[in-house]
Amino acid sequence: MANKVLDRVRDLLPAIGERAVTAEQERRVPAETIRELTEAGVFRMLQPSRFGGAEESPVAFYEVIRTIATVCPSTAWVSSVLGAHPWQLALFDPRAQQDVWGEDPDTLVSSSYAPTGKLTPVDGGFEMSGRWSFSSGCDHADWAFLGAVVPNDKGGADYLTVLVPRADYRIEDVWHVSGLSGTGSNDIIVEKAFIPAYRTYSAADQSALVGPGQEVNTAALYRISFASVFSNTITAPIIGAAQGAYESHLRRQRERVRLSYGGQKVADDPFAQVRIARAASEIDAAILQQERNISEQLRYAEAGEEIPYELRLRTRRDQVRGTERAIYAIDLLFENSGGHSIRKPNVIERNWRDAHAGNAHVINDVERALAMYGQGEMGVEVTERMV
Repeated sequence: MANKVLDRVRDLLPAIGERAVTAEQERRVPAETIRELTEAGVFRMLQPSRFGGAEESPVAFYEVIRTIATVCPSTAWVSSVLGAHPWQLALFDPRAQQDVWGEDPDTLVSSSYAPTGKLTPVDGGFEMSGRWSFSSGCDHADWAFLGAVVPNDKGGADYLTVLVPRADYRIEDVWHVSGLSGTGSNDIIVEKAFIPAYRTYSAADQSALVGPGQEVNTAALYRISFASVFSNTITAPIIGAAQGAYESHLRRQRERVRLSYGGQKVADDPFAQVRIARAASEIDAAILQQERNISEQLRYAEAGEEIPYELRLRTRRDQVRGTERAIYAIDLLFENSGGHSIRKPNVIERNWRDAHAGNAHVINDVERALAMYGQGEMGVEVTERMV
């Protein structure tokens, strides 16, 4: 199936690449880039059709994100996160969807899912306070998904994702980092905001792959695993960063072959050739597994069948391995480029920093995800909610 958004995005790549340095310097994606990506339809790819969305497959969405990341991983990271949130909002109560998109279907939502906020039950909903970090692209959003816990009647606590309007929080500029510096992943602070109950979504429903929004958004897209969609939302720009480094490295190596280097053809270096082959294979494997797993989940959903838990575990296994493969590939390319790789501005240098920064995201905890898969294969109950 043709990916029309991808065709539009490819036309934007030269300008996005030229603004990559500006994004790093300003520590946020330029507003002009967000406007262009909005017009290209990137942020509506996973949005419900009832609000002007395309209801595209995440496979097509991830391809767009990887492509953007080849020239600017920070822009791709923000595009991926902000572009995935319409998918989650589609699972919320229809009233929450109307609150966000009723007047402007291009309204964006940022997030910070760590449950660092406190919810106190009040009449009609909750009172909320707290501070949340790492809200990528928050300067471009008018709403935010924030994680919080609330006591339950069993003596424990329930985890909720809470939808909060910009009027009820402030952004604190704290984003001074070595990688993904263009993402503007600043802190969000809420002080005693009232949250209607319908603007919350429970982790229990999330794990069960259900949500009140499914009554009005009936596409199969909205019946696949949140953990699979979100985790691959983080991995896609990292794979794309490795792709961009690979393309940049090849262009330089081909030019060196053409001109020769020190009287010796670079093409005579078998070690450089092997590194290129290994990097290419790792990137291909990461993409192929990502696309296979999401496509299989969609096939089950389209058939109205339950998605096997084994497939959900495999999707998480391959997601963290996809990140790991991309990091290995970009490390090979960085080393193979020698002193050239540390010069600024440089696609390999920037993409290497950004990929490693993305790898630090908690969703890329390799051992945790692989242990879950191993437990499942051994018949041990998996209690981790991000599956």
